[in-house]
Amino acid sequence: MDTILTIGSHSSLQILHGAKKEGFKSIQITPENRVKFYSQFPFIDKVIGYNNEDEAVNLINNYVENGILIPHGSLVEYIGSERVKKIKTKIFGNRNLFEWEANQKKKMSLLKMSNIPTPMDFENPEDVDRMVIVKLPGAKGGKGYFIARNKAEVKEGLKKLVSTKIIDNEEDVIIQEYVIGVPMYFQFFYSPIMDRLEITGIDIRYETNVDGLKRIPFTDLEVEPTFVVVGNLPAVARESLLPKVFDYAMSFVNTVKEKVPPGMIGPFCLESVVKDSGEISVFEFSGRIVAGTNLYIYGSPYSWLYWDEPMSVGRRISREIKIAINEGKLNEVLT
Repeated sequence: MDTILTIGSHSSLQILHGAKKEGFKSIQITPENRVKFYSQFPFIDKVIGYNNEDEAVNLINNYVENGILIPHGSLVEYIGSERVKKIKTKIFGNRNLFEWEANQKKKMSLLKMSNIPTPMDFENPEDVDRMVIVKLPGAKGGKGYFIARNKAEVKEGLKKLVSTKIIDNEEDVIIQEYVIGVPMYFQFFYSPIMDRLEITGIDIRYETNVDGLKRIPFTDLEVEPTFVVVGNLPAVARESLLPKVFDYAMSFVNTVKEKVPPGMIGPFCLESVVKDSGEISVFEFSGRIVAGTNLYIYGSPYSWLYWDEPMSVGRRISREIKIAINEGKLNEVLT
């Protein structure tokens, strides 16, 4: 296996930059209208355009003998879960985790089984007795999410989502307590080869229009906040918070190993709110590389502490693959 490939979106630049740094061939498979953009980067050996998602799967499967596909948030969301099941090329990480991440209720169940503090959730809109956020399934980057102050607003919002065909039925969403605090997205990497959990960075997501509304008094506007992620900001946590969130991440790794074999492989993220009490409430997880890691192409303050050299998560993935190849354990990081 000498080739790393990925889909042209999300975090593909750092993935392929890291692959090249670790001595692999790098292949970008991307929508045809993005070929010119990605072709300008010298660390990408080959850029291949596709016109539809079925063609993308066929192109990926051309590398079944010598390629490793690195998944990111756009893979299932834009290629589609049914098509992803047709991918024969080996994937770095646990592909069995995709369906858990795509289902909000299954996603939260893994966190709860890990004994990680999570916001209260509501199965029935009738039970809502506080401010909540209603979330859609999949890696939609916050698109379609809405805040509701009471059960009447929840019902109204759900009807709108169904009528506009954003969701098929109201059961597809999760209704979750809106926790007040500072959002912090804690990025981790679990190495089955080294049996080591690393914290690789922290980010805050920059969302429109909720972050734009901060500049204008809410009382002067009748605009509902939305949560579409358009960028990320770097963050460093108080050091006293790190042992706590590290324990949560280790508990999550152990739960995934038990419930979703072969377990956690590589990058993941615990998406959290830190309250003024110091309590950390984890409202979601991402079971693969997150776009917030793009902040740290030359390493985060945390990754330097492990490697003492520039180490993006993209490069960390390829480093893990290289270590696995050298130790004859490649099958332990691929599915």
